[in-house]
Amino acid sequence: MKRKVLSAILIAAMTLSLAACGSKEAPADTQAPAEAEEPAADAEEPADAEEPAADAGSGDLITVGYAQVGAESDWRTANTESFKSTFTEENGYKLIFDDAQQKQENQIKAIRSFIQQEVDYIVVAPVVETGWETVLEEAKEAGIPVILSDRMMDVSDDSLFEAWVGGNFVKEGETCGDWLADYLESQGRGEEEINMVTIQGTIGASAQVGRTEGMANKLAEHSNWKMLDMQSGEFTQAKGQEVMESFLKSYDDIDVVICENDNEAFGAIDAIKAAGKTCGPDGDIIVVSFDSVKAAFESMIAGDLNATFECNPLHGPRVAEIIQKLEAGEEVDKIQYVDEAYFDTSMDLEAILAERAY
Repeated sequence: MKRKVLSAILIAAMTLSLAACGSKEAPADTQAPAEAEEPAADAEEPADAEEPAADAGSGDLITVGYAQVGAESDWRTANTESFKSTFTEENGYKLIFDDAQQKQENQIKAIRSFIQQEVDYIVVAPVVETGWETVLEEAKEAGIPVILSDRMMDVSDDSLFEAWVGGNFVKEGETCGDWLADYLESQGRGEEEINMVTIQGTIGASAQVGRTEGMANKLAEHSNWKMLDMQSGEFTQAKGQEVMESFLKSYDDIDVVICENDNEAFGAIDAIKAAGKTCGPDGDIIVVSFDSVKAAFESMIAGDLNATFECNPLHGPRVAEIIQKLEAGEEVDKIQYVDEAYFDTSMDLEAILAERAY
C-alpha cells in the first residue's frame, strides 16, 4: 500500500499548489483531481480541498493476486469459492485469480504477472513445496507481501512470505491412524494383521507430505499393520481409480485403503466395486480419506466410505484478516492453522451435512 499512500501525498501537494495559483473559486475545483472517479460524491461534499485529498487513498480497492493450484478436487473448488466470495469489491478488494492447472511453472508465471501489475498482496496455494526462492525474492524486491494458503513452501528465508494459513497435515494423518486403531479394536481386529495401501496426493505437495508422515508415525506404533504399497493419485478421482485398479491386481488381501483426499476415495470405491468387492462399514475393505467435502458425507451415508478427516478449505476470511492487520501495520502469526475435525459412520451424518458450508 506504500505506492497508494505516496500517490495520495502527491495529489494533495498538487491540489494545494493549484489552490495557491488559482482564482477565489479554485478550492471547489481542486476536488476533481483527488476524487475524479466519484463525481457524484463531489457534488455532495463541501468545497474543502484538503479533506478529499487526504481521503483519496482510503477509497482505493486492495488488489490481491491469487495463484491457485487448479480445480482438481471438490475441496479445491470450495477453497476457490471462499476466496472469490471474500475478496469482492463490496468488501474493498479487487481479486485477480489465476488457475495454474496443477503446474508450478504456471504459478510462477502468475506471480510474475501479479508483480508487473503492482498488486498489493500475492496469495499462493503452491503446487509443491520447493522451487520458489527466486520468484519470491522478486516479489520481496517489489515490496509486495506474499501469503501462503493451504500448502507450505520450503524456503531458506522465511521472510519471503508473511504468513501461512492451512491445515495441520501431519496431525491429520496421525488422527487418521488413531481413528483406525480404535475402529479396528472395536471390530475385534486390534491384534489382527492388517494389510494397507495408500493412494497419495500429488507428490511433494504439503498435504501429501504431511498426511503420509502422520500416518507413518502411527504405522510405526502397530507392528501388525503392513503397508503394502503407496502410489500417487494426484488428488483426482480418475487417477485414484486407476491406482486402486492397479492395487487390486497386485494384492489379493487388502484390508484398508488410505486416500489422501476424498476425490481419490471416490475413484477407489468405483474400482473396488468394479472388481466385485465391497467396502465401507459392512464391506470387505475399509476406506478412509481426507478433506471432508459434502460428497464424502454422501459416500458415508451410502455405506461406501468409513471415515473422512477434515481439511477446512475456507481460507478466504482468515487471509483477509491477515491483510487487514498488515494494512494497519500490525504483526501477524507466521503459522495459522484452521480448525478441523473428523467424521465417521457412527455420527448423525445427515444432520451434520445439512449444516456444512462445503
